Amino acid sequence: MDTQNPNVPPHARTPVTGKKHPNRRHPHAGLVHDNARHTTRFTVIGNHLAQHPELSLLAIGLSVHIQSLPAGSRIDIKSLAARFPEGATRIAAALRELEAHGYLCRTRERVPDGRIITRTISCNQPGHSGTDTQRPASRKRTRQPGGKPLPAVPGPAYPAPALLQRATDLLAGLRRDDPRLFLSVCDTAHLAPGVAAWLERDVTPAVVRQALTTDLPPEPLHRPAALLAHRLTAHLPPPPPFRAPMPPPTVPHRFQTCDGCDRAFRAPAPGHCRDCRASRTEHLEAA
Repeated sequence: MDTQNPNVPPHARTPVTGKKHPNRRHPHAGLVHDNARHTTRFTVIGNHLAQHPELSLLAIGLSVHIQSLPAGSRIDIKSLAARFPEGATRIAAALRELEAHGYLCRTRERVPDGRIITRTISCNQPGHSGTDTQRPASRKRTRQPGGKPLPAVPGPAYPAPALLQRATDLLAGLRRDDPRLFLSVCDTAHLAPGVAAWLERDVTPAVVRQALTTDLPPEPLHRPAALLAHRLTAHLPPPPPFRAPMPPPTVPHRFQTCDGCDRAFRAPAPGHCRDCRASRTEHLEAA
């Protein structure tokens, strides 16, 4: 006759919940990965892009394609529309999505021959600080957490290339005021319209620089671009008051010679002077 082992504790019955019910879903249902390790011709894509909660599927796919291209490739709307069947309108909208979330930066630059060109920069991790090989080791930037887009900034009513270039130059010079304000190319392109909005409102570059660099926190700045974006938005000055255009200066009439007494007088056209006109009026009334 079998004897019961008293050393084996009784097994507690696991309560069956709604999500664990055996009839709810097969344990092996759903996605199954069959992965092979790539050794050549591959691109590393972060989950912050692949699983982005706000980007459209077209924008995510377009960003993956752009990140896989070699430097110098043409990624203008016309070239992409010739490569993909979605068409120029949908591709343009997807590019705007990527630009709004920091995965794409488009800046206007002046080349040595004087032409203005558009330079497109693909950012595989928006908000990162990047690596500056020309910067001294003692002034390395604190790496920013990736995947979180920068806050939106205001924009100028008339984004002229010269105005945006002034804003870009101002942002590039902030590191001279505080080494912690060293900005990447993508960060600068994102913030430049906000600075241009200030300059457009009759604010001098010195005042903008003071507003961005005064009373900074003493601790390290993990996201300096985010702090600057907040200041550009929260402290945006009001537009200047409307000034009515000045009336044109009054041009004095030319000198004319009186047809009655040959005296010089100012008038828009030849004729009689004031005294002769008065005499002629009295003569006609007397008659």
